[in-house]
Amino acid sequence: MLENLVTHYGYLALLLGTFLEGEAILVIGGLMAHQGYLSLPWVMTVALIGSFAGDQFYFYLGRKKGRSLIKSPSMQSKLEKVFRLIQKHENWLIVGFRFIYGIRTITPIALGLSRVSYLKYSVLNFLGALVWSIVITLVGYSFGHLAERLMGDLKKYEEIILIIVLTVFIGGLLVHWQLKRRSR
Repeated sequence: MLENLVTHYGYLALLLGTFLEGEAILVIGGLMAHQGYLSLPWVMTVALIGSFAGDQFYFYLGRKKGRSLIKSPSMQSKLEKVFRLIQKHENWLIVGFRFIYGIRTITPIALGLSRVSYLKYSVLNFLGALVWSIVITLVGYSFGHLAERLMGDLKKYEEIILIIVLTVFIGGLLVHWQLKRRSR
């Protein structure tokens, strides 16, 4: 059953997950590549496309909708933090924001607001998405390798591992949304 689900919907789930944010889904994708359900190069490629497209979309939203997207005081605070980072490290920020917890979603919006050129953002965003998709996929793949060395044949445990990873991921999302709701 798991194999059937992953082989039929795995790449689509990766595309949607990396479009929205995606570290956890990409780690799972790397793990599924290690198990042979997905192709490692295709996991990286789909993650690159999803991450690049998602952040291009958020950049465009920032450019077109501006500050009307930023409503809560905590988001306003993060936006100001990102503006300071843009002033000091614009190029490095565009390439590396995916690796910075807490500002990953707001950074492309802030960059759209800052009037960074679309071409410059697109090129550096592509490079950042490329590095991110390779690194995070390999983390998941390596996790599968490590788990297999520790536990033996993962096929016996894969459903339990997947349930645990998904539970942690969903729990993290719920906590994040609850904290956002309270800050408003």
